[in-house]
Amino acid sequence: MREILKVMGLMSGTSLDGVDAALLDTDGEGIVRPGPSLTVPYDAAIRAQLRGALESALAMTRGAPVPASVVEAERVLTQAHAQAVKALLEKAGLAARDVNLIGFHGQTILHRPEQHWTWQIGDGALLARLTGIDVVNDFRSADVAAGGQGAPLMPLYHAALARRSGQAAPLVLTNIGGVAQVTYMDGDTVLAFDTGPGNAPIDDWMQRHTGKPVDTNGDFARRGRVDEKALAAMLANPFFARLPPKSLDRMDFGMDAVEGLSPADGAATLAAFTAASIAKAGEHFPKPAANWIVTGGGRHNSFLMEQLKARVVAPVLKTEDVAWDGDAMEAEGFAYLAVRSKKGLPLSLPTTTGVKAAMTGGKYWKA
Repeated sequence: MREILKVMGLMSGTSLDGVDAALLDTDGEGIVRPGPSLTVPYDAAIRAQLRGALESALAMTRGAPVPASVVEAERVLTQAHAQAVKALLEKAGLAARDVNLIGFHGQTILHRPEQHWTWQIGDGALLARLTGIDVVNDFRSADVAAGGQGAPLMPLYHAALARRSGQAAPLVLTNIGGVAQVTYMDGDTVLAFDTGPGNAPIDDWMQRHTGKPVDTNGDFARRGRVDEKALAAMLANPFFARLPPKSLDRMDFGMDAVEGLSPADGAATLAAFTAASIAKAGEHFPKPAANWIVTGGGRHNSFLMEQLKARVVAPVLKTEDVAWDGDAMEAEGFAYLAVRSKKGLPLSLPTTTGVKAAMTGGKYWKA
């Protein structure tokens, strides 16, 4: 009989909005039973520190000393995750001893797979000490070192969910976080890749022009007009023609094409760009998808969702439509991957990251 573990997953995405924490009972294979979850938003000070770490990482060369700003950001980030663990334990009525393992993604501050380099800050040893629970982190490095893209890492969890969903295949699960990804599933076929920008350019534009971190419900973009010339210029990026698997760094797409637009027009055009680049992913699918399911923060942007539905020739659903928790899914996924890491099972496949053979990964820290 397979051992079922109670695991907590922690995710801090490229949107830099906060920590998602979720509990999952799983064997790391076919059994997945999601439990309680929550989100702990970052305050402005932590968000600023993480943005500073991103900027410091971009300026670094590999092997250079780690800047003090990144070291401090890692400490603060880890402490914030420990607080999220405590909050979820309290919400679930559990003690630390009731949880077998934590899957701790950390914060990606640099992703350069072509240089065999990916960097997620987050101190696994410190988190294990602070929580009293064993921790698995550093999920991406082994894949990247072996020639993979290191992303996306959710497809195996998506496939486990899809097998239990009853949804018609081919099924596509689209995650719109800071970067957007798709997982295409049809029988034993699992294909995944980053499609392009997600919420990150929209969030950065909003922060710069309105002082707000997000475009709530897409209301600001709805006041604007999509600039078709700027949209076409962004879609001409050669990334979209590259065959998958492929992945991106949060900062890979600049905003030069929308500079000079009004704030509302820029927000509308960036939302349309995210939607159009997701729709273009269909050009790389073996067969047209029967259904698309959208997860991640982008599903809350109704303007972006309308833009996507206008471009995809298939039903576009939200995770809530199939009784999945879209806010907790990535955190659940890293709980699932933590168990697979502990068991030495693959976290990635040639069809999900481009790695040459199925690859396990992660680092284990005893509490």
